[in-house]
Amino acid sequence: MKVTRTKLKGVLLIEPDVFEDPRGFFLETWSLRRFSDAGLPQTYVQDNLSRSSKGILRGLHLQHPHGQGKLVQVMVGEVFDVAVDVRVGSPTFGQWEGIVLSGDNHRQLYIPPGFAHGFCVTSEHALFSYKCTELYHRETELGVAWNDPELAIEWPVTEPQLSAKDARFPRLAELPVERLPRWE
Repeated sequence: MKVTRTKLKGVLLIEPDVFEDPRGFFLETWSLRRFSDAGLPQTYVQDNLSRSSKGILRGLHLQHPHGQGKLVQVMVGEVFDVAVDVRVGSPTFGQWEGIVLSGDNHRQLYIPPGFAHGFCVTSEHALFSYKCTELYHRETELGVAWNDPELAIEWPVTEPQLSAKDARFPRLAELPVERLPRWE
């Protein structure tokens, strides 16, 4: 397993060892020992699975308090996955990292608490999986507009399909600072 740090402290790109032969492939999607050795969280309390079609954008989501660390991967298809640092006081506040995750490249991304997260489907369909370090808490959920001009995320779509909730998210600068997580 190869773990690469991104420009955002705590956001890690994980490339598992893949064993392929004419029958297909095998890989470990999570291992307590390997992930612990790499400094990743050892406890996950909720697994989620999302199926979406091309052009659908989900996000940018976060919870605070009860921030969720997320280990994300694509089982089938391809997405452009984005993490945005929304930790007040962070030297990378408002910066983003975008990574292509697919069922073919087998990459995973770990996004720690304190980051907004979203993805856009670039294949016909995508099956997206994520392990979370905290349970979902509707009352602490926040969102940031996918097209916030100050973030300037380079999404691979200009007119994505959004949920009604995601379409109403404010720009990061419009969120009350006391609602956002703090950098430590």
